[in-house]
Amino acid sequence: MKIYPVNPPEAKIPGISQGVIIDGGNPLLLSGHVPMRNDGSVVTSHSEAQLEQVFKNIQETLAAVGRDFQNAPRLRIYVRDFHPDHLRIVRAVRDRYVDPACPPASALIGVASLFHPDVLVEIDAIAAVPARLEQRSGTIDGSGTNGALDEH
Repeated sequence: MKIYPVNPPEAKIPGISQGVIIDGGNPLLLSGHVPMRNDGSVVTSHSEAQLEQVFKNIQETLAAVGRDFQNAPRLRIYVRDFHPDHLRIVRAVRDRYVDPACPPASALIGVASLFHPDVLVEIDAIAAVPARLEQRSGTIDGSGTNGALDEH
C-alpha cells in the first residue's frame, strides 16, 4: 500500500497536500477525536494542549490497527471560535505527528461550538489500511482482549 500526495505546480495552500491517492489499500474512517483523557476528563482549556491530546488519541486509534500518521492522508480539524492566529498552533502540533514534507490533505474549519463547552478542537480523519486485513475475533476496543486485525 502506498500513499501519494497530489499537488498542482501552483498549489494555493502551503503546508497541506491538495489531494492524496491511496494505492492498494482500504479506507479507515476515524470518528471525531476530542481532547479527552482515558478517564473521560477534558484536557485544559488551552488550545495547544488540547490539540496535543487529540493527536495522541488519534495515534492510539491508528496503533490499534498497526498504523500511524503516515497512513492518515486526510485530516479535518474543527476549531471553536477560530482566529487566523490558530493556524500557527495547529500546524506546529500537527507537524509533530505528520511528515511536513508529505502533509495530509486537510481542512481547517472554524465552528461556533463543539459537543462539550470545554472542548476547543475536534479532529476526524481518513486513514488507509492494507487491502487485506482480517479480524481475529471480537471487536477492536484497545483492551487487547477483544481481537485485533491481521495483515494478509
